[in-house]
Amino acid sequence: MTDILNNVKIIQREGTMDPPVKSLCFDSREAVKESAFFAIRGTRVDGHEYIDFAIQGGASAVICEDIPKTIEKDVSYIRVEDSAQVLGMAASSFYNHPSQKLTLVGITGTNGKTSIATLLHSLYSEAGFGCGLISTVRNLIGEEEYPSTHTTPDPLQVNQLLGEMLEAGCTYCFMEVSSHAIHQKRIAGLTFAGGLFTNITHEHLDYHNSFKEYIQAKKVFFDALPPEAFALVNRDDRNAQYMVQNCRASKSSFGLTGPADFKGKILESHLDGMHLHIDDREMWTRLAGGFNASNLLAVYGCAVLCGLNKEEVLTILSGQKPVTGRFETLELGDGITAIVDYAHTPDALKNVLATIAQIRNGNTQVITVVGAGGNRDASKRPLMGQVAAEFSQKLILTSDNPRNEKPEDIISQIMDGIPEDKKKSVISIPDRREAIKTAVMLASKGDIILVAGKGHESYQEISGKRYHFNDLEVLRDLITTT
Repeated sequence: MTDILNNVKIIQREGTMDPPVKSLCFDSREAVKESAFFAIRGTRVDGHEYIDFAIQGGASAVICEDIPKTIEKDVSYIRVEDSAQVLGMAASSFYNHPSQKLTLVGITGTNGKTSIATLLHSLYSEAGFGCGLISTVRNLIGEEEYPSTHTTPDPLQVNQLLGEMLEAGCTYCFMEVSSHAIHQKRIAGLTFAGGLFTNITHEHLDYHNSFKEYIQAKKVFFDALPPEAFALVNRDDRNAQYMVQNCRASKSSFGLTGPADFKGKILESHLDGMHLHIDDREMWTRLAGGFNASNLLAVYGCAVLCGLNKEEVLTILSGQKPVTGRFETLELGDGITAIVDYAHTPDALKNVLATIAQIRNGNTQVITVVGAGGNRDASKRPLMGQVAAEFSQKLILTSDNPRNEKPEDIISQIMDGIPEDKKKSVISIPDRREAIKTAVMLASKGDIILVAGKGHESYQEISGKRYHFNDLEVLRDLITTT
């Protein structure tokens, strides 16, 4: 036990001094013989209440912030200031510090994390490097896929994944870092070679008490970067400079509008791609939209900072496909195009719809199908309605993942943001499949249908249960049945 806590400040010890430890856990149900149990105070559950259960399961050591009044003499009780922080540090030691042995880059921000991390993984794979990916959509070790349950896994899962990446010959890992993960110390103990900031907009205010706290959670990640790391930020976002205030890492920036170290410009934009100018070079990409131009600039800047040749980076990027569920297009026939996108925040929805507005001709109708997740930040719902109504010629409000809320209540809150003069033309269809089907029926030649909110997701969560559902699959089914 002493070995994995060698860098930890221990406030108090009780019981046996140095028991053998063969596994770590923070869920008492996973405690087995000779495991160390970390009692963590969560948002809903306090692990200190389950110390006895962990000991009954076989735990030989307990790491906690308060030592119980009654102790078992054959168990080691170790009191620390922050159990969650220590879990990350112990997990890193237990797995022999894998993050120090490869180049780990963390990507944080509201929008763009998955696209950037996935594009970086694809870029480095094509460049001949073994690399891993930890993302919302999937975790990859090389090209082998592992299920993803959280944007950022817990410290034990992260370190185990990184260890397996090393064993598989990976030298790089690109990892999404969520504000929840930062706040909950899920990245504690990891050594990052670089941090990348995409943007920050209205999101997760159901978890963070205010927008200020949400921003501060992101900043903590950059505050912790070591001096030898790099911090790459989006200068087009007004919070970029704040993110790297007092950051010890080497600072760089990318941007489409103002001065930046990695500068880009959109020369032409179409539904099937863009012609870009990046660092005095031109390239064509199959990705569309200003948000994707920003994502590509971030990937380019990160790769250059990590030592790749600029020409090679742009050559490989020009061949990249859109990331699953991110502005993914499907031709429905008769000149009708459907776009599936994960946009589930007001800003992300506006970015996608503004891109479509710039590309469409005067006769093209934009038909938007959109909802909002249940049991999440409700304050963004009217804002999403306002944005959708502003950019759409026809608007269908529907379910996203209603979870334990009534879809009709969520739709009503989205409707609150829609101007009165536009409400009469808005259709409400809680059944998402029927909503998508109706959008296809309403479309005429040349129209564009945006199905927003779920992107890559292959399920709907309704009343505590998950049911298979995928927007792209529904659209493909409609092609074959009409």
